[in-house]
Amino acid sequence: MVTTTVNLIGLSRADYKGRPSTLCQGCGHNSISSQIIAACHELSIAPHDIIKLSGIGCSSKSPAYFLGRSFGFNSLHGRMPSIATGAVMANRKLKALGVSGDGDTASIGFSQFKHLVRRNLPIVYIVENNGVYGLTKGQFSATADKGQVLKKIGENPFMPIDIAMEALTANAGFVARSFAGDPKQVKELIKAALSFDGTAVLDIISPCVTFNNRDESTKSYSWGREHEQPLHDVTLVPAREEIQVEYEPGQTTTVEMHDGSLLMLQKLDREYDPTDRMAALQLLEEARANQILVTGLIYYNQDQPTLPETENLVDTPLSQLPAQALRPPKETLEEILASFR
Repeated sequence: MVTTTVNLIGLSRADYKGRPSTLCQGCGHNSISSQIIAACHELSIAPHDIIKLSGIGCSSKSPAYFLGRSFGFNSLHGRMPSIATGAVMANRKLKALGVSGDGDTASIGFSQFKHLVRRNLPIVYIVENNGVYGLTKGQFSATADKGQVLKKIGENPFMPIDIAMEALTANAGFVARSFAGDPKQVKELIKAALSFDGTAVLDIISPCVTFNNRDESTKSYSWGREHEQPLHDVTLVPAREEIQVEYEPGQTTTVEMHDGSLLMLQKLDREYDPTDRMAALQLLEEARANQILVTGLIYYNQDQPTLPETENLVDTPLSQLPAQALRPPKETLEEILASFR
């Protein structure tokens, strides 16, 4: 007899699945989709409380493969942040989950990404980073390694864009990096991001097994496994669970999320404070210089207003307000027009 485990709202993991994937077998994007499914199931998030957003590329196909009962919008190349901003401002009750790629975010959508981050739009922004345009046969993306050689493409002469660094300099309150080959860490970071109120950027190295899985590529499985250095062992304890923490003094940092959840960061081989912004910038620069894949929660700061708070939005979603509440009366419009005469 097969038993199905259901969560606190009575849904099984199967209820969080989407359509069968059409991506290449072994693609890191599929692993990330599986961990999104697991994270939402374990947090007992109702699928209809989430809106999935994406742009163009292999990464932006993946929202079709998870949360089939959620709202969704597949936008234009690089324009996902604008669509996400409109969706969240119209209905702030929905949890926004954006999935993008290194081309969609770091190339054509770079400016939109930076403005979304600096405005602190409440969204989990996942970048499935593989260093190539896989959907158009493997050209270099803006995160490709300098000096990298690809068959039929040649050698990349340009320095890569560091998505985590760009998020940090744009003042993101939650910046993390992970590796699709480390599913446990990916899942826990996604759970933490879903519990964060603001822009949570997850730069996930997601190998393209067809065009960019050479051993020397920093976006390959082999390189990632050999060079990954986790900052900590990540565990999220939801607020509804009885919280019992046992650890050696000085070995674990506990971060309280907006919803009361606790993010436990057990130190591994170095002392690191994710609330120190300058330390985070130094960490990323050291990782770049030493060719190390540092993973985990890089930076955390909850003390900044979200975009709906900055704009003083009412609690009721704008999409649910009646016309008379959204449209100023005739007398008010006449008064405004008179003030310009």
